[in-house]
Amino acid sequence: MRNKIDVEGTIERMGEPRTVNLKIGGTTEVCDAFLVDDAGEIKVALWGEDIKKVRNGSKVMIKNGYTNTFKNEVSLGRGKYGEIIVKEY
Repeated sequence: MRNKIDVEGTIERMGEPRTVNLKIGGTTEVCDAFLVDDAGEIKVALWGEDIKKVRNGSKVMIKNGYTNTFKNEVSLGRGKYGEIIVKEY
């Protein structure tokens, strides 16, 4: 079971979206962004339509997110059951 994390912060940096192949077939876009709050910053993977919801400087809340570690780097994801709420675009 994945951890359920609620976090609020500001999107400070967004990379260029890139196209990736899905395990179930087909493709989608993914974009790495960095969410900053009082505790620091964390990389957030934005997938598909979530990329269009935010931009640099957007204030967002990620509800029911999860953390993942890949190559010794911790990142935050929305996941299947989470959501990204834009508080200020």
